[in-house]
This record gives sequence, structure tokens and C-alpha cells, in this order.
Amino acid sequence: MRFRRTRPYTRPVRLWRGRSTPSLGWHPRRSRSQEAMREAHVPAQQPEAIEEARLPLADANPCRPGGVEVPPPAGPQAPVRLIWRVRDRGTFEALGRAPARAAGPVRLRSVPTAPGEPCVAYAVGRPVGNAVARNRLRRRLRAAVRAHAALLRPDTAYLFSARSRTSAMTTVELMAAVAQLLGSEQRS
Repeated sequence: MRFRRTRPYTRPVRLWRGRSTPSLGWHPRRSRSQEAMREAHVPAQQPEAIEEARLPLADANPCRPGGVEVPPPAGPQAPVRLIWRVRDRGTFEALGRAPARAAGPVRLRSVPTAPGEPCVAYAVGRPVGNAVARNRLRRRLRAAVRAHAALLRPDTAYLFSARSRTSAMTTVELMAAVAQLLGSEQRS
């Protein structure tokens, strides 16, 4: 940077070589008196109240529904659950010790639990694929179990596990395997 005097009794003007100008509001070609002249006078009084904007009535637009609109209830709605999750550690340990029945690459373990709704857990390991593939298979298993929820016994916890070949099954094959496993569960 170079300093150059342009007028007597003014501060030195900096010659900026870059594209950016100083960010402090100082301009190399303006004096302080010119900066003060640029400021606008803003009155402290509020303007008088103006007329409110005209909005059409609800029945003016034929596309809007007539009648009184009721706001939706506050908060999320409780889901209707027919199948519950396995949450306690003791049930998971009991499911790990239970014998497994298999229908193709899908396996099922079940144990009796405290009185209540049926509880279901899903085990999909890393050999199935990456996280996207595992989550997709878990959703497919959950949908198959939900479709056959009538075959689930109350007071029972279930563990559905999937091997790597399960992701190659079609939806119909997966539903048939789940139905076969739950049907054999009903007979035993």
C-alpha cells in the first residue's frame, strides 16, 4: 500500500490494490463531513394509523371450504399399536437362548413374556449389506409381520432375524416365509 496526500489538512488516502474496500465505512475519496451529509433524518414519531388491508371473506372464494374451521388437536396423535417392541434386556437374553426355527434365510425365535400384547424385535446383521440395505430389509420384515399380525400370540416375544440371502427375496416370498414361521409357531 502507498500513501498519497491529496489535499492539505485531510487524512491520507489509501490506494487499495485489491478488489475489496475497507469494511469500516471509510471511503478513500470521502471526507468525514461528506459522510455526515449522507446520513438520513429518521423521525421518531410513528405515522398515523393507516386503513387495514382489505381481505376477501372466506365464502368469497368458491374453492375454500365453507363453515367453521376447527384447528387440529395439539401434539402428535398416539399410534394404534397392535405389535409392541421388545425393550427390556431380560427378554432379549431369553430370545438369544431360545431355539430358532427357519424358513429359508429368515429365522424366528419366541419366548413367553408377561401378560400383554405381542412384542417383536428384528435382527439384521452386517452380512446383509450396508445400513441402507439393512434398514430396507428391516422395513420389509416389519411390513410382513404387520400383514400377519393375527398369527402373533399375545404374551409372547418374537425375534425375527435375517441372513444375507433375505435381501434377494421378493416381497411375496418374504411374506410367505413369515407366514410359514408364524403358522408353525401357532401349532407348537
